[in-house]
Amino acid sequence: MSVRAYDLVHRTTYEYAQPVTDSYGRTTLTPRDLPDQRLLATSLTIDPEPADTGRHVDWFGNTTTYFGVTRPHTRLVVTARSTLEVSRTVPPRDQLPDVGWRALARGVVAGDLGVLHTDAAGVVALREAVLPSAHVTFVDEVRDWAAPSFADEAPLADVVTDLLHRIRAELTYRSGSTTVHTTQAQLLAQGAGVCQDFAHLMIAALRLHGVPARYASGYIETRPRPGRPKLRGADASHAWVSVWLPGHGWLDADPTNDQLVDDRYVVLGWGRDYHDVPPLRGVIFTEGGGATPRVEVDLVPTGSEPFA
Repeated sequence: MSVRAYDLVHRTTYEYAQPVTDSYGRTTLTPRDLPDQRLLATSLTIDPEPADTGRHVDWFGNTTTYFGVTRPHTRLVVTARSTLEVSRTVPPRDQLPDVGWRALARGVVAGDLGVLHTDAAGVVALREAVLPSAHVTFVDEVRDWAAPSFADEAPLADVVTDLLHRIRAELTYRSGSTTVHTTQAQLLAQGAGVCQDFAHLMIAALRLHGVPARYASGYIETRPRPGRPKLRGADASHAWVSVWLPGHGWLDADPTNDQLVDDRYVVLGWGRDYHDVPPLRGVIFTEGGGATPRVEVDLVPTGSEPFA
């Protein structure tokens, strides 16, 4: 089994025109420790130094960190650094179970432990993963768009593959074309979005048909074109989908890149949708306005020149 070792840096900088008296935030910037992803070291630095911090493991098992900066400041910098090893491999199609999507959907409704290949606690989690959520809505536009992928009794693995292909082929990746509040109906109408939108669309299509799906947040290693140096700090957060496949477990699929998730990906966390796992959220108290954050992400093989 091959193992990739990575150094990860995620830095968010806010510059304020007027002094901020208090900043309160919560981060989801600690990568998950998983059977195929080993977290070796992690740290979180906040400048100015907070008066109060605390770590918490949420309902989904993600590690979050709260902080409160209570002295006046015009600049806030949150930097997360981690070192980890990833050994994730993509299962060949002939090694994935041929469970039909309809059989799975019926199993979720019935709470059939045998069909679902899980225990009673797992049934609760799977039932939650078929419900609408803050950024995943059940609307006719998604149902109509998804219908061709859900052939009667088709194996779920093939449905996943077809949705990946269609999102990549039918929609355009266009940075800045959407916001966190863009709906799936708006995405389909304009035909362009970003990874977060594509993940929400695929999740909505699956949940509408009774298939458990969750939102995964993390990173993917980017590589420069041949002969070009890698731009440090120019990586970005990424989002994809996890689908419950009985007999296999959660199958991670990336609709932005039309592929299953391998050892080039680092998992931060997962939840119902983006609302559960934003890298950083918070509030400030100031007489002035807010600030647009500058985000720098660096995911490189361990041993590369450190990112400042």
